[in-house]
Amino acid sequence: MAMPLRQTIKVARYLFEQKLRRRDKFALLVELEPLFACNLKCEGCGKIQHPAGVLKQRMPVAQAVGAVLESGAPMVSIAGGEPLMHPQIDEIVRQLVAKKKFVFLCTNALLMRKKMDKFKPSPYFAWAVHIDGLRERHDESVAKEGVFDEAVEAIKEAKRRGFRVTTNSTFFNTDTPQTVIEVLNYLNDDLNVDEMMLSPAYAYEKAPDQEHFLGVQQTRELFKKAFAGGNRRHWRLNQSPLFLDFLEGKVDFPCTAWAIPSYSLFGWQKPCYLMSDGYVQTYQQLLEETDWDAYGRGKDPRCANCMAHCGYEPTAVMATMGSLKESLRAARETLGNGKPQVTP
Repeated sequence: MAMPLRQTIKVARYLFEQKLRRRDKFALLVELEPLFACNLKCEGCGKIQHPAGVLKQRMPVAQAVGAVLESGAPMVSIAGGEPLMHPQIDEIVRQLVAKKKFVFLCTNALLMRKKMDKFKPSPYFAWAVHIDGLRERHDESVAKEGVFDEAVEAIKEAKRRGFRVTTNSTFFNTDTPQTVIEVLNYLNDDLNVDEMMLSPAYAYEKAPDQEHFLGVQQTRELFKKAFAGGNRRHWRLNQSPLFLDFLEGKVDFPCTAWAIPSYSLFGWQKPCYLMSDGYVQTYQQLLEETDWDAYGRGKDPRCANCMAHCGYEPTAVMATMGSLKESLRAARETLGNGKPQVTP
């Protein structure tokens, strides 16, 4: 887990505070979607399926920042859509960073170099560039040639300017252990990104392509083989060792989607950003009005093949923080994966 030291300490302190207050449900990270519009039409994404009127909407800065503050979460992932299409995205980031929230700005990178001057490097800010494979595979997944090359150049420029750069890679049933290894080796060794996040694709209902998502057993086989030979220790993965164990099938966890809630133009989404069973206007309503026991693998058939980070990474993080053995293990993997990310 290559989380910077400052972030690790703040998250650990936050979890300890929740325990002292005897809160059994709380937000660890908010998935903030200030718009649904995008400049790509990826087959695995259902966000741009909204009506034209909705795609034209942009969330006001005060509303976006207010939702994060309301949740109390120490971290926020700003997604969409393509957030760099929001005319005030830099102000949203600036205000959240001023509140010392750890902000990950998710982007396909097509506008990244053009908009980069609007942002400043900070230990509380990171670019999160979506990379689903090497050139041919990535461009195929986003249905547009040249996107991979632009993303690579944007990452290099951001690194040159002193920004923290992370990547997010989604893998489908068309992937093999070798394609996973190739892209993560490239991001880790050649581009030298600070951290990498990976996730198995989940077949949520709005995605136009329903044929290439991974099942649970396929996910476990894919990552077990990709992680073999010491790759896990080599790659700077921004995920807990227990979550990586979960992907391999070594452990199993219940879903804790309440810990990574989604807030969009419609409000707080029930129960997570991959499923839509209605919206509420406050995070407290989300906690109180959602039947959390009804969701998860073995409960809701829609969850049968889900191993997404939004449901299971927070469970793994809390299990790590609650165990001295797992905390020490996470620390060892951080220090031993080639380039520990310690923020001064």
